[in-house]
Parts: sequence; structure tokens; C-alpha cells
Amino acid sequence: MDKFAAAGDPLRRRGARAAQYLRMSTDQQTYSLDNQRDAIRGYAEVMGYDIVATYEDPGRSGLHMESRPGLKKLLFDVEHGLADFETVVVYDVSRWGRFQNIDESASYEYRCQMAGVRIEFCAEQFGNDGTVGSDILKAIKRSMAAEYSRMLSQKVFMGQVRAAGMGFHVGGLQGLGLRRLMVDQSGRRKLLLGRNEHKNLQSDRVIIVPGPPEEIATVQLIFRLFVGSRKNEAEIAKYLNARGMVNDFGRPWKREGVRRVLTNEKYIGNNVWNRRCMKLKSKMVWNPPDQWVRAENVFEPIVNRKQFEKAQRKIELLYPRMSDDEMLAALRSLYERHGKLSDVIINAAPGCPSSWRYRSRFGGLLAAYRLVGCRPPRKCHFVEIGKRLEAIRCRVIEDLLVAIKEVGGQASCDPGRELIRINDEFTVAIAIARCRVSHDTYPRWSAKAAREATADIFVLIRMHPGDLAIRDYLIVPTHEVAGIKGNFHVNNGMKLDAFLFPSLNPLVALAGRTFVGSA
Repeated sequence: MDKFAAAGDPLRRRGARAAQYLRMSTDQQTYSLDNQRDAIRGYAEVMGYDIVATYEDPGRSGLHMESRPGLKKLLFDVEHGLADFETVVVYDVSRWGRFQNIDESASYEYRCQMAGVRIEFCAEQFGNDGTVGSDILKAIKRSMAAEYSRMLSQKVFMGQVRAAGMGFHVGGLQGLGLRRLMVDQSGRRKLLLGRNEHKNLQSDRVIIVPGPPEEIATVQLIFRLFVGSRKNEAEIAKYLNARGMVNDFGRPWKREGVRRVLTNEKYIGNNVWNRRCMKLKSKMVWNPPDQWVRAENVFEPIVNRKQFEKAQRKIELLYPRMSDDEMLAALRSLYERHGKLSDVIINAAPGCPSSWRYRSRFGGLLAAYRLVGCRPPRKCHFVEIGKRLEAIRCRVIEDLLVAIKEVGGQASCDPGRELIRINDEFTVAIAIARCRVSHDTYPRWSAKAAREATADIFVLIRMHPGDLAIRDYLIVPTHEVAGIKGNFHVNNGMKLDAFLFPSLNPLVALAGRTFVGSA
């Protein structure tokens, strides 16, 4: 029997207020947002629901919560008493998420239930009514959704292996002096791709071609300095910076950047892929050389092969391949000599691997410090927090740029991600602040970034205590906070000409020329 056909079915609630949650992943376009919306509308008419709110995650993977601003806002509204509805309708279990741990999917539904909001799946053949049968079917569906992602990931990976083996560029940075060229299935040139641009047809491919002459000259200079002189990577970086040269990100050179140039086989025409992987949005791991995919002489070289091979031999002599124990022994010896460790000390020590190698091998410098018995300096804790907060800020900026584009607006961000220009009319600066709880137990957030902001609008991402989750967004004209001293407090939104929002939707609406209220 249909799950809501009976007139006395307890799931039928005439006149009840409900919200809808829509998600469309980038890897599966079968269920478009419009199709989901139509199905939910028909379900709501039968059930007697009035859809009063919509939460969307367009083009979002269902593997992780971090990339789901719509679902995060839904949970925030539900748990903070902002939800003017008692039911959330979702198309099916997979639209709620394809979390690899099905308990994670269940936990988000449980949080809604604890706040008095039920989740219903309109396209599933069971009612989400808490009975044993529905719970079993729901668990099976969650497992199927997770398995679908695993199977799709494997198919995509095998396709990438084949394409990389044929000499096509399938991912990663090409490097200074090189550019990505999109070609059709016959190999005809179509378009040079810029940063963050990708091919738009499945039949198209991407190859690597030489870039601007000035960049090629810089790459060749690096090899000449390394092979033909006694300069190491750090000295070469200093030499380049003294002459105003920048890397492929437009930033000053560092030792690690010079090393990436010296070891990039694309400069001699080789395509090497799968050095590292991050399947299913998991933690990145470095693969052993026997798992690399290699195709030789498939690109036009810009560096002489003999010179490249000499550079590799010199690198092997300077930095022989070391096991984990050998790397830790070198670090321990360095610690005993200096009594402390830091990036500068490690990178300056002859015969010791670079700090970058310790980070990639042991998952960070702090982890390597602990393995050799070195107590990390107190500031390292704040460095790690700073990196995590900067990653959150970058994700917020990316979400904002996507959302503005979807409503028909235009937005661009400079390479340093310090200033966002919207519709060529106004600028926005987005900063993030740790939550500090004072002795009187009231939270506060640093106002330093506001004093330094030069945009028209200033946005401060305020974190919850513990700095793991976003609390809210303070949006204010920059001139209002340009001279503020001290810190922001909970009630600053009322004292200033500022507004507090659970998301950046007001900025998105303003960019789309449909401002939806001030506060």
C-alpha cells in the first residue's frame, strides 16, 4: 500500500509547514534541482504540506559536510530555533548525502529529530516513521549511496589512469612556464585554459604546451643555477626574489617552490600522475613510485634532458632517499644540537631533509616534532589553528563566488583572496576570527582585521568557542569599523550599523539585484 494513501495515515498532516532540501552533485546530474523540486511539490500537495523554506546545495558532493553550506545552514536554523517548520522533505536518501560512514548521515538526521524536526524522503518506498522496517531499509539505502560513490570513484580513477598513460593532463598544477591546452578528440587545438578553467566536453582532452617566453626563461635559469653553480634551492630562491621574479602563483620564491621546478618531469616532456591521491575526499596520501602513471616524451620539452638528469643526480647526492627512521634520526640530532626546532633551523641544516618533506611524510611538522621528543613551541598550536581557520575562510569565499554566479551576478577575487569585487560596483573583504572566551565567560573576536580592511563592505566570520564551527557572519560598512579598538562582542551587531547573519545570503541577494531585507 502507498505510504501516504490511507486517509487516516498519521504521516498525513494537512496544513503543516515544511522545508525542502535539494542537492545536486557534480558527478551525478540525473536528478536536477528542478526535478527534485517538482517531486517534492507533488509530495507536499498529497501530504498537505506548505513548503515555506528551501535549502540548496547545487553542484555539491555528498561525501563531506564541509562542502555543504545548504545542509549546514539547515542544521544551524533547526538547532538555534530559527526553523519555522516541523518537517524537511528530501527527494531520497542519497540526496541527504553519500557519506562513507553511514552513521554520519544518521547523526545529522538525529540532530534534526532532537530539535523537533522530522526528515521525510518523498521518492523512497518506505515511510521514515521510526519503525524497524523503515530503519532497516534506510540503513540499506545509506549503504547503497556510499557504495555508489566508491564504485564511481574507482571508475573515474581507472579512466584517469588510461588518459594519463596516453599522455593527457588529467589533474594537478602544470608548473611555471607551462600551460594547459584543450584539444578535441581529433587532437585539434581549441583553447588555452586559465587557472580554475576546465574542459567542458567529455570527449575533449587537455595537453601541456610551453607557456610565455619569460616564464620559460625563468625555469631554464633555475636549472642553470642549480646545475652549473654551487647554489642550492634556498640560495636560488633568494637570487630570484632579489630580481623581482615570482613563481607561478605570483608570489615570492621559496625553497620548496624551486625544488618543485627542479623535479617536474613535464619540463622534459614526461607526464607523471598519481604521485599522491585523495580518493573520496579522504586525507591526501603520497603513493610509492611503483603506483605512479608515467608517459614519456608526450609534451614539447622546454628544458634539455641532459641538464634535467644532472639536476636529479645532484638532488640525490644532496638529499638521498631516506627512510622514516633515518629522517627522524636526522631531526633528532638537529634537535639535540640546537635545543629547539623550527622551519628555519631545519631548512638551513645541511644533509637534513627540508621541512616540506617532514610535513608530507609525517602529516605535519608538529607530528614529526613529537616523534623525536621535541615539545613544540606554544606558537605552533596557534599556527595550526590559523591554517585551519584560513582553510575555512577560503571555503566561505569559494561558496560565495559560486552562489553569486548562480543568481546572475559577477564576482572576482584577487590571487591573495584579500578582496572580492562584486559586479564591478563594490568590494568586500572577508576575515575570520577565533573565538576567545574572557574571564567573565563572554565570547569576543579580534577587530584587528576590521581596522586594516580597505573594502566597501567588511565581513567577519565569527567562530564558535573551540574554533571548529562558524557561529555567524558580521556584515558592516567598512567605514563603521575602520577606527574600532579592542574586540567585537556578542552585541556589536546592535551597537554598530552592522548585521549578524547565519550565512552570506544577503550579499548574494545584493549581487543578484534582489535584496531580501536588511535585518
